[in-house]
This record gives sequence, C-alpha cells and structure tokens, in this order.
Amino acid sequence: MKLCVVGGGSTYTPELVDGIARLRDTLPVSELALVDPDERRLELVGGFSRRIFARYGHPGVIRTTTVLDEGVEGAGAVLLQLRVGGQAARHVDETLPLTCGCIGQETTGAGGLAKALRTVPLVLDIADRVAELAPDAWIVDFTNPVGIVTRALLDAGHRAVGLCNVAIGFQRRFAKTLGVPASDIQLGHVGLNHLTWERSVLLRGEDVLPQLLDRHAEELASGIGLPPALLRRLGVVPSYYLRYFYEHDAVVAEQLSAPSRAEEVTAIEERLLEMYADPALDEKPTLLEERGGAYYSEAAVDLVASLSADRGDVQVVNVRNGDRLPFLPAEAVIEVPARITAAGADPLPVDPVEPLYAGLIAHVTAYEELAIEAALKGGVDRVTDALLAHPLIGQVSMATDLADRLVTANAAYLHWAVDA
Repeated sequence: MKLCVVGGGSTYTPELVDGIARLRDTLPVSELALVDPDERRLELVGGFSRRIFARYGHPGVIRTTTVLDEGVEGAGAVLLQLRVGGQAARHVDETLPLTCGCIGQETTGAGGLAKALRTVPLVLDIADRVAELAPDAWIVDFTNPVGIVTRALLDAGHRAVGLCNVAIGFQRRFAKTLGVPASDIQLGHVGLNHLTWERSVLLRGEDVLPQLLDRHAEELASGIGLPPALLRRLGVVPSYYLRYFYEHDAVVAEQLSAPSRAEEVTAIEERLLEMYADPALDEKPTLLEERGGAYYSEAAVDLVASLSADRGDVQVVNVRNGDRLPFLPAEAVIEVPARITAAGADPLPVDPVEPLYAGLIAHVTAYEELAIEAALKGGVDRVTDALLAHPLIGQVSMATDLADRLVTANAAYLHWAVDA
C-alpha cells in the first residue's frame, strides 16, 4: 500500500520509518510519501529515511514532496503529524498562559486551545483533499490536540481515527515491570485524549493492577510525576497529563523557573538534523528518544495494519463515544480500547466510570466542544467561552485576558483574526 505522512519533515519521522521497516510483515508498504512545506527538513529526513529502509532491506520507495496532492493521491492511509507554526508557536503556547498563572502546555489548557485554533481548519482542508484524491484512505491523526482534531474530522464526515502513544507507553512500562511480553497486557484505559486513567491491567485476563500498585507504586508514580500515595489511594494509574490538574500550582511554579519544552525541543531538533545530514547514518540515534513520541511507530503500524487488513484486534484509540460513556454526548470523542476492523474503530464496553473521573471528563468534553466551535467559526468571544469552560481556567477576567492575548499572538494563523 501507499502510506502518506503529512508533516513528514518532522524530526521524529525516522522513528515512524524505523517501525515501518522493522514491521514490514505487519504492514507491507510499497510507497511512503513524506509531505512537508519545509524543503530543508524534508531533504534531510527523507534522505535519512531512505537509508533506514536500505539498512533493513525494505523494498519500498520513499518519496518526498512539498505538494500535498502528490503525496495524498492514491494513498491507502494518511498519517497527520503536523505542527502549525512550528516550535516558535509552541513556545508561545507554553509561556503566554504562565503570565496569567495558568499551565503552559501545548495540548492542555490555554496553550492547547491556541494549538487547536491554528490546527483544526488546516487539518480539515487536508482531509478534504484526501477525500478527493484517496477516498478509501483512512486518516490517522497523531496531531495534537488529538481528541479535538479527531472530533472535528469525524464531524466533517471523514474516515478518521485518533492515535496517541500514552496507552502503548503504559502497556510497555507495565510489561517491562512484570517481565512479560507487551502483547500479554491489555489496559482498562478510559477518558479523553491526554486525560486518561488506567483502571485495570489485564495479564492474560487477570487484573494485576493491585499487585503493581502494591509493589511498584513509587516507580510508577515517578514516571508520571504524582505521589505514590495518590495512586495507592485511587487504585488507578493516571496519565502524566493529569499532573496538570492534580498539581496545577506546583507545575506552574516549575514551569516559571525552567526553559519551555519548545526551547528544549528546538535544540534537540537542530542536533538531530545535523545527524540526519550524515550520509553514513542509517539507524535512528539515541538522541531521538528525547524528542518524544515513544512507541508511536508501533502504534501507528498496528492501527493502519488493522484498518487495512480487517484484523479485528483491540487497540486504544480516539473514537466516537456512542453510548460507551453515558454521561457524555454520543458524538463526543473518547480514548478507550476499541476493536479495529476495515470498518473502523468500535469502542469496547466500558465499566461505569467513577464520579471522580467522570466529572472531569464531562467538564473537559464541554470545553472541547466550545474549542471546536471557536476554531471553525472564530471570534474572540468564542475563544473566551472555551477558556471559561476549561477547568484549569474558568474565571471570567482570566479567560477574557487570555482570549485577547492568544488571538493576538496567533493572528497570522487565524484567517478570521486577520480579516477582522
């Protein structure tokens, strides 16, 4: 099959390429099209990617192009991993909210909203071209904020599934701790993208989460930045992103005294691009692990393989809620285990969600609905409403101030702000 990656000039594309090369029996790719407007990155990443294929003896062809239609046409699947505005815009997302005492993060809170405002319209434009040039292709969205972007795609009628690496990261971590193959582990993963809890860890059908918390709470808590006592008391493992909610003020204090993640990633990316330029380099460097996106390649390969080959296996994805979480609208997008077939992702039944988690899930879902409305229709008032609905903001003076500043800072990417 032909696989297209929009945002193919990303420095973590070689992680994906390495997975495609290693797992070619799982997902036979005859052509990999990397699409990106940045010609310099595309040349360096494309050249390195071809050397990775050659090292594994992969017979597929890697093509690079700055023209979206060329990459998309005839594709069996299209992966979206783009960042509108690059690391410079991310830096604003991570620092501007801090001036108002709010979390500075690219997917959560005000920064996540800013990213959604920039991203949703462009993703929908890309999806329209996919529908025209590759009508049978599945769109796999890895672009953050994944839940919001996936819902926008589904609302517009596109064949789309959202993907995040949090669940596969937990699966691999639990498997390593238990000394078992990752394939033996299934997660009771529930929530929204970047707002999830592991409520069970099934090892060949037996829930071993109580054992993990009893024996390894310190280690697990260290990996997500939360107190071991909290994990033991709740009996669950929250995702790292819950730290922004459970320890908001402490995280803000940390962020105020440290460089932004965007600054760190910018430095890492420049070093990676220098490495990729070396014609002798044909395997992904260790530094790539610091870039983020761990296990993204395995998750993406498995998802595309199941969508194309109708495998019917279970994977954690972002999918329509339907009636799985009855306290949410059917059209909401949730992140849960789902059965993956050629028809798409069908979420498995979910045990009733405890109020401690259901309340926050419902709160953030309401914010996400307003975020999509702001991204599609524009207007400072809609941006203000979305911020007012977010549980990490929720104060009228703060929401009003942040809305004005976010729109001003992102005006170059918001057609309605420019027109206004």
